[in-house]
Amino acid sequence: MATTSKVAHYETKRRSCQMGVTHDIQARRRMAGNLRNAGLPPWYTDRCDAGRKLAELLSDCAHRDDVVVLGLARGGVPVASEVAIQLGAALDVLVVRKVCAPQQPELAMGAVASGGVRLINQDAVDSLGIGDAAVGAAIRKAEAELARRERSYRTEWPEIDLSGRTAIVVDDGVATGASMAAAVQAVRARRAQTVVVAVPAASTAAAEHLSEIADVFVGAVVSNAFWAVSQAYANFGQVCDDEVRSCLKSAREATIATVDAG
Repeated sequence: MATTSKVAHYETKRRSCQMGVTHDIQARRRMAGNLRNAGLPPWYTDRCDAGRKLAELLSDCAHRDDVVVLGLARGGVPVASEVAIQLGAALDVLVVRKVCAPQQPELAMGAVASGGVRLINQDAVDSLGIGDAAVGAAIRKAEAELARRERSYRTEWPEIDLSGRTAIVVDDGVATGASMAAAVQAVRARRAQTVVVAVPAASTAAAEHLSEIADVFVGAVVSNAFWAVSQAYANFGQVCDDEVRSCLKSAREATIATVDAG
């Protein structure tokens, strides 16, 4: 599999992440593009393994009070939990749902995210000939499930204030990048000062797009032959709501233990 690091392409527009000077960020991107240096997938045993490897590329954000790690529910949360534990950072969940094409649930035509964010790929809608009524129905269906998950998680885990903070947004991988793009919008709406997108694996196209809309993009593996997140993992089981809550609890307990030890 061809793996590439697009260092020049991933230059950040803002340097407020406090990850060091420009040449340090460039070095980080080289590491990001060449982790496990080429080779065929899978690159990770499971999501926890991916989270630990990803945390190594984010070490400059460790033990900082201004950093919050957000995992995209549901698959991104186990990855984000490991990142948060390794960095000694707070963990929160960010709910994003794909808006699926009618009669083709495997095909996403956009995404919705917490805070009323809607992101629709109009080119995809037009190419599929989907009418406004059908698009509206698909959006409402996605938002209904989003609201259900929000209620499920927020009963025990209130939303963390991101104002003026560095938000590290984590998913288990990005193939098209639609869900992550919606997540970035949602995090910016919550007034995060710096948005870092961090993923264990990404397609080249998604990495290029996300590097333009985030302040920093970190991808452990970036490949032009990556088209499905499941490719990256030897074990890629479904993540349920109970596992999301368990990850939030584990990260919270680890953070408290770190504070007490300090």
